[in-house]
Amino acid sequence: MKQQGILHTIADGVRDACHIWYDELRLVLKDEGVLIFFVIVPLIYPLLYSWIYNNETVREVPVVVVDDSHSAMSRQFIRMCDASPDVQIKYYASDIDEAQMLVGRQIVKAIYRIPADFESNLMRMQQSVVSVYCDMSLMLTYKAAYQTALAVSQTMNKEIQIQLAGHYTKREEQIQAAPLQCDDVALYNPGGGYGSAVLPAVLMLILQQTLVLGIGMAAGTARETNRFSDLVPIQRHYHGTFRIVLGKAMVYFMIYAVMGTWLTVVVPRIFNFPHLAQWYNLLMLMLPYTLACIFFGITVSCLVRYRENVMLLMVFVSIPLLFLSGASWPQSAIPGFWQGISWLFPSTFGVRAYVRLNSMGGSIGDVLTEYQILWLHVLIYFVIACLVYRRQIQLACHHAEETV
Repeated sequence: MKQQGILHTIADGVRDACHIWYDELRLVLKDEGVLIFFVIVPLIYPLLYSWIYNNETVREVPVVVVDDSHSAMSRQFIRMCDASPDVQIKYYASDIDEAQMLVGRQIVKAIYRIPADFESNLMRMQQSVVSVYCDMSLMLTYKAAYQTALAVSQTMNKEIQIQLAGHYTKREEQIQAAPLQCDDVALYNPGGGYGSAVLPAVLMLILQQTLVLGIGMAAGTARETNRFSDLVPIQRHYHGTFRIVLGKAMVYFMIYAVMGTWLTVVVPRIFNFPHLAQWYNLLMLMLPYTLACIFFGITVSCLVRYRENVMLLMVFVSIPLLFLSGASWPQSAIPGFWQGISWLFPSTFGVRAYVRLNSMGGSIGDVLTEYQILWLHVLIYFVIACLVYRRQIQLACHHAEETV
């Protein structure tokens, strides 16, 4: 008899959760604002970001040259810089003031200044200096202009060393120019692309932010229309906040099982971002991450009184969360206090685990710490979500008694 009673209770719980799932799904489908955040934004936002960064690297950065040398060596330096894929010699200026004016008007992004004694110093076997002035407002253009000038100067240095060495064989010339050969091997992002470095983290953050925005907007709508008064008969009928939270979570998980697949599997393949993760490792990661984001969103929804509040709250923290994840700024350089703050958000550990799986080809064992913390987030935020709804039900019951 006792066993039959337990089975009957479980069956009632499942039936009640399914009823809550149906009611919540109906409300979600009727709310255009929630549908925008649950469907439209996850579909379009990643495509917009990915198209913007689809070129991956900055090419043909416009540069102005101030050539005070007017020599064969200076012209060779300019030709080699212009032949590189990253720099385009756009203008020649008569002096540094004219060149700075072009930078100030954003016509060019950098200045190459070649001194008057450039060739004469080289011919006297003395060091000569080429000054590079870069617009530091955009780091990618600075990198392209500076590294191009550095690479060209190193190539010309080798040619001068070979000419002065007087060796008889090519091998001797190679050893003279580069006695210690260094091979530069770029791991996990061979092209050095900005999109491949940052977009995987952005995709995971979009999943969390849109989930929280949609859940918060639904909660704000409920408060605006005083729909939480409906929780009184719901609570009396279904006998427990556990069933209410579970039924609502089933709706959100059903939607984001599809949206999560689109964000983490389809989009990287469309734009050829790194996608090295095995499907079972990715599935094992996305299960706790999606659940943690759902229960985190339900918890945050208790702070939302009006529909617009959640947008102000979550959009404000989007950029800080990207930095705190360690994808855009090194984790080791984040102060301890802010690292502690970042542990409150599922995106911190979801981003780190996803980048290691999908961009670096790791396994679930390589991200075991993040994986375990995400399951801990699921448990903690589920308990908090139940407490939040229990408190809301108590307030709704108190309000109903006062109105009677």
